[in-house]
Amino acid sequence: MLIYNDKQSTASEIKEALEGSDTEQKILAMQKAIVLLLSGEQLPQLFITIVRYVLPSEDHTVQKLLLLYLEAIEKTDSAGKVLPEMILICQNLRNNLQHPNEYIRGVTLRFLCRIHEEEILEPLVPSILANLEHRHSYVRRNAVLAISALCKLPKGDLLVPDADELIERFLGQEQDVSAKRNALMLLTQHSQERAVKYLFEHLDQLAVWGDILQMAVLELIRIVCRTKPDAKGKYIKIILALLQSPSAAVTYECAVTLTSLSQAPTAVRAAANCYCQLLVAQSDNNVKLIVLDRLQELKDKHRDVMQEQLLDVLRALSSPNLDIRRKTLDITLDLLTPRNIDEVVMVLKKEIMRTQSADSERGPEYRQMLVAAIHSCAVKFPEVAASVVHLLMDFLGDPLVSSALDVVFFVREICETHPALRPSILERLADTFPSIRASRVVSCALWVLGEYSASREEVEAALGVITAGLGPLPLLQLESEDDADTAAAKDAPASLPSAASMGGSKRPAVLADGTYASQAAVVEMPLLSVSGPLPPNLRSLLLVGDFFLGGVVAASLTKLVLRLGSLGVPAASLHRASASAMLAIVAMLRLGESGALPTPLDDDSRDRMGACIQVLSAPEPDMVKVWLDDCRAAFSALTSDKQSREAAEAAAESAKSYAQPDDLIDFGHLVSNRKGGLSQLELEDQVTSDLARATGLAEAAESEARRLNRVLQLTGFSDPVYAEAYVTVHQYDIVMDVTVLNRTNETLQNLTLELATMGDLKLVERLQQYTLAPGASKVIRANIKVSSTETGVIFGNIVYEGSGYAERSVVVLADIHIDIMDYISPAVCADVTFRNMWAEFEWENKVAINTSITDVNAFLEHIITSTNMRCLTPPRALEGGCGYAAANLYARSVFGEDALVNVSVEDTGGGRLAGYIRIRSKTQGIALSLGDKITLKQKG
Repeated sequence: MLIYNDKQSTASEIKEALEGSDTEQKILAMQKAIVLLLSGEQLPQLFITIVRYVLPSEDHTVQKLLLLYLEAIEKTDSAGKVLPEMILICQNLRNNLQHPNEYIRGVTLRFLCRIHEEEILEPLVPSILANLEHRHSYVRRNAVLAISALCKLPKGDLLVPDADELIERFLGQEQDVSAKRNALMLLTQHSQERAVKYLFEHLDQLAVWGDILQMAVLELIRIVCRTKPDAKGKYIKIILALLQSPSAAVTYECAVTLTSLSQAPTAVRAAANCYCQLLVAQSDNNVKLIVLDRLQELKDKHRDVMQEQLLDVLRALSSPNLDIRRKTLDITLDLLTPRNIDEVVMVLKKEIMRTQSADSERGPEYRQMLVAAIHSCAVKFPEVAASVVHLLMDFLGDPLVSSALDVVFFVREICETHPALRPSILERLADTFPSIRASRVVSCALWVLGEYSASREEVEAALGVITAGLGPLPLLQLESEDDADTAAAKDAPASLPSAASMGGSKRPAVLADGTYASQAAVVEMPLLSVSGPLPPNLRSLLLVGDFFLGGVVAASLTKLVLRLGSLGVPAASLHRASASAMLAIVAMLRLGESGALPTPLDDDSRDRMGACIQVLSAPEPDMVKVWLDDCRAAFSALTSDKQSREAAEAAAESAKSYAQPDDLIDFGHLVSNRKGGLSQLELEDQVTSDLARATGLAEAAESEARRLNRVLQLTGFSDPVYAEAYVTVHQYDIVMDVTVLNRTNETLQNLTLELATMGDLKLVERLQQYTLAPGASKVIRANIKVSSTETGVIFGNIVYEGSGYAERSVVVLADIHIDIMDYISPAVCADVTFRNMWAEFEWENKVAINTSITDVNAFLEHIITSTNMRCLTPPRALEGGCGYAAANLYARSVFGEDALVNVSVEDTGGGRLAGYIRIRSKTQGIALSLGDKITLKQKG
C-alpha cells in the first residue's frame, strides 16, 4: 500500500488525541498512527495508551481501526518470541468474539485470519469454534475463514485437531451459500477426500447451488484432477453439467477448467460453444475481449474444432467496438476452409453493406477492416473473388482513403490473377471512375485501365474515361486566345464550365517577342456551390498541383494509344487518338510551367511527360515492348512472389511437428476393446492425452532451455546471501522469482527483498520477511505492473538480521534491465497502413549506422534479428548487388503499440557502411527504447 501523507503527526499529538473523549478525534488519531506504522515508523509508546483508551470504546469504526493497528504493529521481538504486552489484547479479542453485536464478531474473526502468532491464537480457539453456531451467517462464514487460517499454520493440527470433521458436520447443516463456500474451500485445501465425498453425496442439488458454491466445486475439481489425473473422467461430466448454469461466471470457469483438464474434441467443442454464447450474451466489452482471447488460444491448439464454431464466432461482429471486431476478424481469417468460405464471405458482404448506413459507429474504419478481410479471403480462395470484387468496387470513392486504397489494390491483384474477370472489372471501373477523388486511388485505377484494357472497345472506353476526367482543354489559356475561346464557347455545350466560373486567377506574362499578356489558370474549387457541379476528378487534382498524377495520366494515355497500334486499328483513328493524347499531355505541361499554381512542376514528372510525348511521336518496337509487356511482367513477378512467400509461410506453419518416428500410436477402437465401460469423452481424452505426451516433449525441453537462458545473477558468490532471479514478462505483468540462498553458518532473521523501480514499472505489493536456516534457500516472488514499453530498471537490496550483528545487514543487488524485446513481437501490416502510420506518428528517433559489418544484406538481417521485427519489404526487392538497401520493419507491442523502422544503408566502399535507421512510434518510450537497443546491437 502506498500512502501519501502531506504532514505527519508526532506521537505526542496522537497520544493526546487518543486520551481525549471525542470519538471523532480518536478515529483521526488512529488513522494517523496506522499511516505512520505503514510508513515504517515504530510507535511503542502508543501501545499502552491505546490499550487504556481505545480498547474500551464501543464505536464500530474505532474497533475496526484498532484491529488494523494491531495487524500493523510488530508482535514479536528479535528472537521471534511474542512480546509480553501482546497478552493484554488477548482478553479484548476474546470479548470481541463473544460480543453481542455480529459486526464486531465478524471483523474480529477476519482480523484473526491475518495473525500468524500461535501464542496469541491458542487461547482464542474455543471462542472461534463457538462462533460456528452463531445465529448470523456473517459471523459463521468468517468463523470458517478463521479456522482455515488456523489450519494453515505450522502447528494448525494441534490448535484445531478435529477441524476436518467439524467443518464437514458444519457443511451438512449450513444453509448460507457464502458459509458453505468457505467450508468447502477449507475441505478442498485440507481434506480433499471429505470434500469429494460431500460433492458426490449432493450431486443432485448441484444445479441449484449458488454461483460462488459452484465456483468452489470447480476449484475442487481442478485440484483433485491435478493429483489424480486418472479419475478426471467422472469430474468432467460434472463440469459439463455445470455448463448449463445461468451464471456467466460459472459457465466461463467451466469452459476454462474443461480445456485445462481435457483435450478431447468433445470437451473442446463444448468449451468453444460456451465461449460463443458468452460472446453474444454479455454486453461488457471487456468480457468479450477476454472471451475472444480464450477463443484465440483454442484456435491455436484445436483448429479443426474451432472451424466448426466459426459462424458463431462471427456473431461478435454485431458489437460496435472496433477492437472486438478486429479480434473477431483475425480469428476468422485463420479458420477459413473450403467448406466455410462461402458462408464467411456472405456474412462479410452483409456487414459491409451495413456500414453504408449513416448511423453506424466509425463506419469507414470498420469498412476498411472488412475490405481487408474480404481481400484475404479472395487471396486464399480465388473462387470467391468473382462474387466480391464488384461489390467492393462500389467503395472506390470512399471518403476514407485507406479503405479505398485497399479496394483498388484488391482490384489490381484480381485483374492480374483472374484474367476471366478483367472485362467486367474494367467496365465497372469505367463507370465508377468519375466518383474517385483521392489521388492515390485515381493513380492505381489509371494504371489498371492502361494495363489491362486489351480489346479495341476497352481501350477506347478507357480513353474516353480519362478524357472526361480531364475536362475541356486546354487547362491553361492565354488572354490573347480569349476571343477565340469566347466564340468557341458560344457553340460549346452549356454544361461545360468556363475558367472564370471554376475559379480562375490571372497574372501578367512575358511572351517570346517581349510583349505582355495575361494568362489564366483554373484552380480547384472543391465547393463551388451547393447546387453547382464539381469539376472532373482528374482536372481538380491537377489544378491543385498534383503533377505526379499528371505523369500517371500521361503514362496511361501512352499505353492505351500504343495498345491501339498493336491491335491494328486504321491509321486515321490511331493518329487521332495519338494527337488527342499528346494534346492532353502538353496541356498538363503548360499548366505546370505557367507558375500560376502554388506547387511547381517537378523535374521527374516533367521528364516522364516528355518521354511519353517522344514515344507517341515516334514509337519504336523496343520501346513499345517495354511499355506494353515489361511493366505487366514486373507486376506479375511481384504478385507471384508474394503468393509464393505466403504459401511457404503457411506450409511452414502447418508443418510444425514435434512427434518422433517411434512414438506410440493409440487407436480409439482398440482402447474401447481394451478398457470397458469408458464413455466417448474418456476415449477421446485417452487418445489425445497420449498424443499430447508424445508431441509435448520438445516443447517442454525448449521451454526449459529458454528458462535457463533467462536466469540473472544478482549477487556475488562470496556474498553471505546469494541471489539469482528469473524474470517472466507476461503482457502487463512482470513476475520476478528470486532464489535466495543463505551461505553462512548462522540463521538469518527478518530477511526481506527491498525493490525499487525506474521507468513505467510499479511494485504491486510489499514483500514479507523470512527466516533462513544455514544453507537454506527460499524463492521470493515479486509482482510488478508494466504500463508502457519504455525500458525499465529494477534495483534493490536484500536486508537481514544475523544473531551476531547489532544492525541490519544489506546486500546490494545487481540492476535488472527490462528489455523492450520482451514487449514486442513481429507483426504484419499492409504497405498502405505502414505509410499512413509513418505519416501520422510524431515521435521519431534517428540512429546513424556505425557497424563493423561490411555487407549490406548481412547488416539488414542482423538488425531484423536483433530487434525482433518483421521485414515488410519483399525479398525480391532486396536482391542484387547494388550496394544499397532500403527496408521497412514492423512490430507490435503487447500494449497494442506499433513500432515502425526504416533502414537505409549504403556501402560507401572500403568495407564501410553508412546510412540511417529511423524509428517512428506513437509514444516516445518505444522510439527511445528501440533506438537504444539498435545502437547497442548494430555493431554486430
